[in-house]
Amino acid sequence: MTTRWGIAATGAMAQVFATDLALVPDAELAFVGSRSVESADDFAGQFGAGGAGTYRELVEAGRSGDVDVIYVATPHPQHRDLALAAIEAGTPLLVEKAFAATVAGAQEVVDAARSAGVFCMEAMWTRFQPAIVQARELVASGAIGDLVLVQADFGAYRAYDPESRLFDLALGGGSLLDLGVYPISLAQHFLGRPDRITTTGTRYPNGADASAAIQLSYDDGRAAALTCSLASQTPGRAIISGTGGTIELEPPFHHPSRIVVRLNGQEPETVERPPTGRGYTHQVEEVQACLAAGLTESPVMPLADTLDVQWVLGECLAQLGIDIPEGSVQL
Repeated sequence: MTTRWGIAATGAMAQVFATDLALVPDAELAFVGSRSVESADDFAGQFGAGGAGTYRELVEAGRSGDVDVIYVATPHPQHRDLALAAIEAGTPLLVEKAFAATVAGAQEVVDAARSAGVFCMEAMWTRFQPAIVQARELVASGAIGDLVLVQADFGAYRAYDPESRLFDLALGGGSLLDLGVYPISLAQHFLGRPDRITTTGTRYPNGADASAAIQLSYDDGRAAALTCSLASQTPGRAIISGTGGTIELEPPFHHPSRIVVRLNGQEPETVERPPTGRGYTHQVEEVQACLAAGLTESPVMPLADTLDVQWVLGECLAQLGIDIPEGSVQL
């Protein structure tokens, strides 16, 4: 059975998602919504969507049953309003990360989805990459013993431009919500919710975070050492350490093609697990499998994990003295 997707937004994220969506045999792009009808029409023509219109028209397409699930790819502060509108219409959701601008906004969406019994998942595509799945299976099998440490960096240099969304606090700009969400989510995935957070960082002239160094500490001694930056390019490597060895997620760790397993006293072993397309196909398959099974949350990316990650992000921003409010969307 074909799953009919709607996409909210027409920017770069929406474009790469739509490109990979076409690689999933039982998925089709049915409707594109945007603030600009002209932009929605252009996007629909480029990617072969059957319909296009405003955000309101996209929500109504879900309500009428012409769209089975909506992917929200707007700037972070706009996620909450679009998600709440879709949930009210009874339409399942895949919401781009970071899930919201604030913990309160994320909690509002989660509470609404759970109350309505509507499927909702954060689009943390990293968790569904075949190489990450392999790493998760190795950890679960005890291959590297008890986990003690996660290290990860994500730096992608971008020239400072206060007019760009990447640096605009009103649109969720800064390194933490755009890049830091990846290492934080990876650490949460393997270690769980931390007991303490320590963050230091640098800021741009407009107050947005340029870089951050994050230490997640656990009462049992486990830890995560994480960095993110828009001010410099970094390798993008992650290492999961246990008492029996390590698993390296080769760069870029957020969508790796291979991992290196180093067991204590043994030679390293490289395991190839390339993604399909750019790698967004795998989260699409997860959503469709969950919907087919009648689930309202993904067991791999449950909403509890999303709230944990959003809490860490909020604590990091607060420690840097940064306040990013939720925005509003005209519907």
